[in-house]
Amino acid sequence: MSETKNFMYLNRRAPYGTVYAWESLEVVLIGAAFEQNVSLAFIGDGIYQLLKGQNTTELGIKNFSPTYNALGDYDVNKIYVEKESLDARGLTVADLLPLVYEDADEDYAEKDSIRVVTAAELAEIIDQQDVVLSF
Repeated sequence: MSETKNFMYLNRRAPYGTVYAWESLEVVLIGAAFEQNVSLAFIGDGIYQLLKGQNTTELGIKNFSPTYNALGDYDVNKIYVEKESLDARGLTVADLLPLVYEDADEDYAEKDSIRVVTAAELAEIIDQQDVVLSF
């Protein structure tokens, strides 16, 4: 019997202009569908992937940010946002998508998936992962 591994996906880049953000999201959903223990971290310009109210009309590409709302349905509920990256961009957690999941242990109560952590806390979390993929 194989042991479940912890997979973390580090998101460092802005959501549009490259394929990294979209590909990360696709890989996360695929991994979660195969019952991997998945978590995400957003640092640097990766913070913008979770920004509310994205409009890609003028870019002529599809806005995939609503897909993040499906993460809770895939049991992806450990989403870490680096505090220093938020602060450097003048953002707060209120500027981000309201990502939630239903906690089966608490009668399916809806809970926040996003956890704001310091760079030092994130480094400790990353150190506990079996696999870390950076996008």
